[in-house]
Amino acid sequence: MSAPTPALEADLARAPGDILVLGVGGKMGPTLARMAKRAAPARRVIGVARFSEPGLRGKLERWGIECIACDLLERAALERLPRAPNVVFMAGHKFGAAGDAAFTWAMNVAVPFSVAETWREARIVAFSTACVYPYVPVTGAGATEDTPTTPPPGDYANSCVGREQAFRYGSQRHGTPGRLMRLEYSIDMRYGVLHDIAHKVFAGEPVDVTMGHVNVIWQGDANEQALRLLAHGTTPTSGLNVSGPEVASVRRLAHEFGRRFGKEARVTGAEAPTAWLVDTAMARRLLGPPRVPLATLVDWQADWIARGLPSLGKPTHFETRDGRY
Repeated sequence: MSAPTPALEADLARAPGDILVLGVGGKMGPTLARMAKRAAPARRVIGVARFSEPGLRGKLERWGIECIACDLLERAALERLPRAPNVVFMAGHKFGAAGDAAFTWAMNVAVPFSVAETWREARIVAFSTACVYPYVPVTGAGATEDTPTTPPPGDYANSCVGREQAFRYGSQRHGTPGRLMRLEYSIDMRYGVLHDIAHKVFAGEPVDVTMGHVNVIWQGDANEQALRLLAHGTTPTSGLNVSGPEVASVRRLAHEFGRRFGKEARVTGAEAPTAWLVDTAMARRLLGPPRVPLATLVDWQADWIARGLPSLGKPTHFETRDGRY
């Protein structure tokens, strides 16, 4: 998930200078930071997080990542961080949003506003989400970048629209180039939609197919595209859908895993006619297609689960349709 490609190395050459990863402690942050360092070993790659996970800071430092502990909600601490010319913003709050709306809005809107002001002279790639869109028909290709950002109810999805607007305001005000990476379901074998479905099938648990269709992308491809976008910013910043090109049926995925495990997949519910789906045609024109197709991801995930390899123990709750996380 951290091996760089020639295309990434070429794009980073067009975006010179140090790389600052804000929110490096999340599920994708460590492999993204490592990929950046492997692609540009002569540059400083600086990871910022609270570093509450034991051992993470030491692991990143062994990979050559400089680490700075910082609570991004503390404006004075934010001001002391290096003014790198390249910023990847990965911080945010999702799970638990329904129980602490104020913290969710602070992390997803107030922090982005401060970051956009503080690094107004940098290039900023900000992680966003398909949740900024409304549900769209599963018979189509998905929401395009021109689809209005009017998400279903819930503090998380609405605060993600606020995050985009905070970065857009900063970009408009200061001329900051950037991209809003509207990512749908990055796949790490230890975590993700495929992991959730495969784990349930292997354990004989039912798979809810109400949210019946998804887009997924291998985390290595998502990392690469995020870093490459540092060389493909727009002024003002603009959204870009990032995921795999396939609209995957949750029911079909469950049966595919069942076939690989020699088990009968149990499903519950009926597919809704809409889902969170994105059309990634623009990203494919700009960056090319993802390297790892869905069928390969399914094979990898089945092998991982069957061998009892590690899980992060963090369900995605992709089945949720009411916006309460």
